[in-house]
Amino acid sequence: MSRIDLTNPDQVTDERAETLAEIKGAFGLVPNMFKAVANSPAALRSMWAQFGALGGGALGAKIGEQIAVAVADKNRCDYCLSAHTMLGKKAGATAAEMTEAQSGRSDDPRTAAILTLATALVEHRGQIGDTEIQAAKDAGLTQEEIVETVAHVALNVFTNYINVALDVPVDFTRVALTR
Repeated sequence: MSRIDLTNPDQVTDERAETLAEIKGAFGLVPNMFKAVANSPAALRSMWAQFGALGGGALGAKIGEQIAVAVADKNRCDYCLSAHTMLGKKAGATAAEMTEAQSGRSDDPRTAAILTLATALVEHRGQIGDTEIQAAKDAGLTQEEIVETVAHVALNVFTNYINVALDVPVDFTRVALTR
């Protein structure tokens, strides 16, 4: 049971209505996470805008979803793990790739470098040093990709905290955490 009321999108007539309609158009329904976040119009606008901006970034949707499952597993967010596993498959990842990403691993060297950076950011709460950034550069990541990795981690920490702190009910096929 959620610790906060889930907004009913059919009863919203204020500034949140347009954003919730966009979300419904993208998913075919309004997932519970967005219903919880919709209690704050500012938080809803922020979250949806971040998803949109990063979805069109240099890393691409598939890697964005792989980052999301790695972060979700580190933060023990079964909601995000379940949602992003499904979204990763829709973005072209195999089930095996999503399982590996959940543990912060990939057979693809570029993706592995991104996931290594992402998991280091979570494990150290952003307090990484020159070594981690240099390792990402040595693996061939551009400055754009490094910054976007940090942005993906920040967005996913936000969504993880919403779902864990507010105990938002999972409305996707549940995926087991490894941690």
